[in-house]
Amino acid sequence: MTPLHQYLLLAAVLFSIGFAGAVTRRNAIVVLIGIELMLNAANLNFIAFWKYGPNPEALNGMMFVLFSIGLAAAEAAVGLGLIIAIYRHFKSTDLEKVDELKG
Repeated sequence: MTPLHQYLLLAAVLFSIGFAGAVTRRNAIVVLIGIELMLNAANLNFIAFWKYGPNPEALNGMMFVLFSIGLAAAEAAVGLGLIIAIYRHFKSTDLEKVDELKG
């Protein structure tokens, strides 16, 4: 059986990669992928703490993960819709070029 700290280390690495991708990149799609990686790291933490918790029969961690997956799907749909609208208006997905809110 894999110890808890290995799951937490993997989640920390996933979160770090996602955070670095979301902060350092200019492309809106890569930023969205970074946010998805951070949500997956949080899901991995939910599952790990549920599995090693005092009452793994309660399925509390699974409910959090299912809610988070639904939230991530909605976020991806809205995010991609916004990226398409930004691309149609500015003809680019570069976040540095998006400098006005009205137009």
